[in-house]
Amino acid sequence: MSALPLLRRAMRSSRRSLVLWSLGVLAALALYLPLYPSIGGNAEMRQLIANLPPALVKVIGYDNLSTGAGYAQSTFFGLMGFFLFTIAAVGWGTAAIAGEEENGSLELILAHAVTRGRVVLEQAAAVALRLLVLSIVSVLVILALNGPARTHIQPGKLLAASAALLGLSLLIAFAALAGGALSGRRSIALGAGAGLAVVAYAVNAVASQSPDLDRLHAYSPYAWAFGNSPLTDGPDWGGLAPLYGGVVLLLALGVVGLRRRDVGV
Repeated sequence: MSALPLLRRAMRSSRRSLVLWSLGVLAALALYLPLYPSIGGNAEMRQLIANLPPALVKVIGYDNLSTGAGYAQSTFFGLMGFFLFTIAAVGWGTAAIAGEEENGSLELILAHAVTRGRVVLEQAAAVALRLLVLSIVSVLVILALNGPARTHIQPGKLLAASAALLGLSLLIAFAALAGGALSGRRSIALGAGAGLAVVAYAVNAVASQSPDLDRLHAYSPYAWAFGNSPLTDGPDWGGLAPLYGGVVLLLALGVVGLRRRDVGV
């Protein structure tokens, strides 16, 4: 038997979707970054944003558009990139276990003496590898546009922001994977992943409304990832630790959940 057969199978079957998602990331960056000189670097646009309600500006992340790093953080990492990575993460995480079980493939795999723990780990590795590819694509595109768009983003801080977005999307994907491993149902897996994403974003938005609610940031994975603006300030190890720690915990939950459940029941 070849090494990591489930991982290889999952990657082969998702080649088309991975290419399409990569093109989506490229298109989003190609649309947003070149606009920086006319938006983030434009005095009239800054004045327009200054006239908006401060709470609204902070919620949508437009409170730091004057620098290239702040602009990219607000428009891509904190908004469009987050949504693109989230949709991909939820879809791939849902399909990893629950999707395989509902279409009958999981029972066939287990009939070939593949352990349940190995199924979860290899499927999780395939999801993580796809999201890593999207992260690499985003880094390469931003570096390519860095000069023409005059964003002047530092490569080290770009890697920090990419690690934060990757950790957040992995947490969401593995919530969907664990939900599928525990239940075997796509609806529950989808709800787990999408629910975590919505709650993370919503709690961060509520916490940004008032200094009195600032403590709520501690309960939002979105705030763990982007609360300290890694594209501007560099890596936030205090935020990355709970993100990647949560990824490991959800992976362990998925392994235990599939081991203790009757597949197909």
